[in-house]
Amino acid sequence: MKNVVLGVLAHVDSGKTTLSEALLYQSGRIRKLGRVDHKDAYLDTDRLEKERGITIFSKQAVFDAGDLRIYLQDTPGHADFSSEMERTLSALDYALLIVSGPDGLQAHSETLIELLRRHRIPFLIWVNKMDICEKSRAQIMDELRARLGDGAVDMTETGGKLPPETLESVAVCGEETLEKYLSTGALDDADIASLLKSRRLIPCFFGSALKLDGTDRLLSALERYIIPPEYPEVFAARVIKISRDERGDRLTWIKVTGGSLSVRESLRYLPADASGSGTSGEPAAADISAADLSGRTGQTELPAIEEKVSQIRIYSGNRFEAVQSAEAGAVAAVLGLSATYAGQGFGAEPDSLAPLLVPALSYSIFPPAGTDPAEAYRKLRVLSEEDPELRIVWDPHLREIQAQLMGEVQIEVLKSVIAERFGMDVEIGSGRIM
Repeated sequence: MKNVVLGVLAHVDSGKTTLSEALLYQSGRIRKLGRVDHKDAYLDTDRLEKERGITIFSKQAVFDAGDLRIYLQDTPGHADFSSEMERTLSALDYALLIVSGPDGLQAHSETLIELLRRHRIPFLIWVNKMDICEKSRAQIMDELRARLGDGAVDMTETGGKLPPETLESVAVCGEETLEKYLSTGALDDADIASLLKSRRLIPCFFGSALKLDGTDRLLSALERYIIPPEYPEVFAARVIKISRDERGDRLTWIKVTGGSLSVRESLRYLPADASGSGTSGEPAAADISAADLSGRTGQTELPAIEEKVSQIRIYSGNRFEAVQSAEAGAVAAVLGLSATYAGQGFGAEPDSLAPLLVPALSYSIFPPAGTDPAEAYRKLRVLSEEDPELRIVWDPHLREIQAQLMGEVQIEVLKSVIAERFGMDVEIGSGRIM
């Protein structure tokens, strides 16, 4: 099997998690088709996600399509959680952009397209909810081509084959394919795959994920048109995110981009504060005392550390398989690393690009009366590891804990997370523009 990382991105309520569910079901990964509104979707594993019916935290599922092992990354669609989505982009080989047929390209969809182009990620488009859409495929394609150019092509087959007019539209996306089409009148899957990988072609598919209409054709297209990356033999990896499991163990999610990583192998790296990356350039949360909170700021000089990988997990939904090694192209959660940070590169892999989507508002966080502010700050700094764009800091002048947030929905979720994980019912003040 050859590993490919595929991200699913969309404006909120476009049916992204529903499509992920359909692909997992039709690939044979799951036997029961769940639904977001029934609160039993395979990838909506968090209580808050089930209650709100939206994706808040990026999730992974693994399924096979032909000789491909696809590491599917289901990302949040709500703009308030766009930093979580953007962190996932550094791991993607391909992306599947979901567009709601009735709504067309919405504001956040435009942002996603810009991000995909910035990260040079080839992508396909799935136009969803066609069962309730009054617009025709031709009208929708006119809208897509107006935004994306002539590289956006309707890949709907007729009788199991692409019609001549579609082949012609595909052929003009590249000089070599146009020459081949003019001389032979045909193109094969390898030609289409090459155009997709070079980002000259954006294949577009139509259907209804909820009704499983067209999702089998999309699954077949993934198998036929995706070219797995070639990886070097020397070890390289990039940290996608930091999270905790249900026991509180720290998980470093990595994509292996060269060689392999094995259990008990040692990794030497600069921790976040020593590298100048990470959450805020302040002292590590574990080293902060009440005296530190009186005004200590600035970057500390920390040496490189060396730690052993104690376990490697391959997650699919909320379940995982413990493996002895992770090969190139795989996305795995690693235990045993205490000071890694999102975007960090290991081995031959450089750090990822700085995020484009950052919060514009700063909010004060007020712990319950009688709570030690140093203790509250230490606890909340853990959340900055998991979402660096929160930038939870101590303001020595106002003597307040502050965080940077995207909007109201994120505020409500943050309060719920703090109450659930740390037993603190915090209050969050009114935001101010930074």
